[in-house]
Amino acid sequence: MKHKIIWVLLLVIWSLSPLSWQLYTSFCTQEAITHPLTNPGPHWTLNNYRQVLTASPPLWDYLFNSLLLGLTTTLLTLVFAIPASYALSKLKPLLARTTKIILISAALFPYVLLFLALLEFARNFNLGNNLFALSIPYSALSMPLAILLITSAFKDLPKDLEEAARIEGLGIWQRLRWVLIPLIAPATASTSILIFLFSWNEYPIALTWISKPELLTLPVAIARIAGSSIYSVPYGAYAAATVLGSIPLLIMVLIFQKQIISGLTKGAVKG
Repeated sequence: MKHKIIWVLLLVIWSLSPLSWQLYTSFCTQEAITHPLTNPGPHWTLNNYRQVLTASPPLWDYLFNSLLLGLTTTLLTLVFAIPASYALSKLKPLLARTTKIILISAALFPYVLLFLALLEFARNFNLGNNLFALSIPYSALSMPLAILLITSAFKDLPKDLEEAARIEGLGIWQRLRWVLIPLIAPATASTSILIFLFSWNEYPIALTWISKPELLTLPVAIARIAGSSIYSVPYGAYAAATVLGSIPLLIMVLIFQKQIISGLTKGAVKG
């Protein structure tokens, strides 16, 4: 029992150490970070947070942009992924297996290789500097994984429930809306978190599709902070920005932790 507790503590320390280091760095002066042993002055400051919060535009604007993009991408993906997943769960085994192999291949495909194609797509259809347009490739890239996860949730549902709803006279869309979708809420919640995290952290596409400073997403804005000077790296400001950018994700995970755990573990135990 003691050995298990020790391993759990080590795992927690290992998992929290990057965020703890960023939090520590965000309160340090530049001199304390670059010369911790030779700097005799004060090592603690709030100037890093003041710098990122009072910049023009302030960090809150980038947080709002990423939040809006994440919510739009998640909603757009679920609107198409849920009906597609229901249809996939009803296919014959051979066709369903073939379709899943294609989806797995698409989910594992390195999307960076689509970089130039997506850039040409944005240029030809004039989709640059538009957060709602940026959610289109994000949704397309998230779709294979979302369909695979939600399909498993549909297949785990008892067939008697849908049959009873059909006998009651409910159509396919009514069965989805009033019977099936509420039952797969945990899987939908965990899938939504994964989609949101992808859109929140994505960098290469956002870097090329968005050029207006007021429309930048958080990863691009933080990268600009890190590269704002050719003479020195503002480690403190960079760390403060990453800490502030992590807060919405931590809050979201704490709020939906039950749904996330339930969705990830559903189907792991049979019987």
